Amino acid sequence: MNKMSTSATITAGDSIPIIFVRGVNKTYAGGFQALKNINLDIKRGEIFALLGPNGAGKTTLISIICGIVSATSGTIIADGHDTMRDYRAARATIGLVPQELHTDSFESIWATVKFSRGLFGKAPNAAYLEKILRDLSLWNKRNAKIMTLSGGMKRRVLIAKALAHEPTILFLDEPSAGVDVELRRDMWRMVRKLRAQGTTIILTTHYIEEAEDMADRIGVISKGELIVVEDKAVLMRKLGKKQLTLTLRQPMTRIPAELSAWSLALSEDGHTLIYSFDTQEEETGIAALLRMLGEHGIDFKDLSSSESSLEDIFVGLVQQSRETLA
Repeated sequence: MNKMSTSATITAGDSIPIIFVRGVNKTYAGGFQALKNINLDIKRGEIFALLGPNGAGKTTLISIICGIVSATSGTIIADGHDTMRDYRAARATIGLVPQELHTDSFESIWATVKFSRGLFGKAPNAAYLEKILRDLSLWNKRNAKIMTLSGGMKRRVLIAKALAHEPTILFLDEPSAGVDVELRRDMWRMVRKLRAQGTTIILTTHYIEEAEDMADRIGVISKGELIVVEDKAVLMRKLGKKQLTLTLRQPMTRIPAELSAWSLALSEDGHTLIYSFDTQEEETGIAALLRMLGEHGIDFKDLSSSESSLEDIFVGLVQQSRETLA
């Protein structure tokens, strides 16, 4: 029996989130806890990227918000509608592009997209559906049966179906998985256009460079727990590190003990010394390090610097989470 609580409220005067998640847990019959006390606000009109390794709980969380799976406990409000007490109204605000390519194989593209619109009680609007199909390069194939389409084209159909009823919230669950470069480009062009029109977009992806390019905010989930939610720029500023790479004139076999105060790593061939430092610190320690290298007769012929990518940060957060939960 579902135990959805209605005690959580949004205080008047708050900037009301379009998706409000409080205390959501999911435990399956066998005892596996897929989600653990998830609290999350999604801002209206943003692109939010939910990242996590396979099995972390991304799809379970999306499925619960969309009403496909029932939570064991917790409260979810989608665009002002409680997803348990007012399911139909909440679901009508949401479009979902799932990972799986299941759709009506014997139907034409036009028929299945038209049906999806009617399923949510929307009046017929052929001009709107035509625009969606044109944006997704499906218009010329509108009368083709879905069973005849390639995997990439079927993915386009799923996106068209999700948009058919003009949702205010769009979930994209691994939308780039197994699609070609052209579709990926078309899809992200459409996502940016939808966001500009006010649609809120939540995506999960294994292509972290897409999240880095597209998202306003990032959430990282690991083993069913939401371990961080932060503005992308703030996250990269807080958790990003810089590296100074020095190419040595003469290879080293080990790092001298006198240099232990610095976070140094030596490449396997001994030709490269890498110094990692926190971008938030007032003193990077670079000047002192270079001075110490000179005092020990360690000369270098080249020097370069680089910053952490979102992928580096993601991997580090997940690793840290696993160690904490172990």
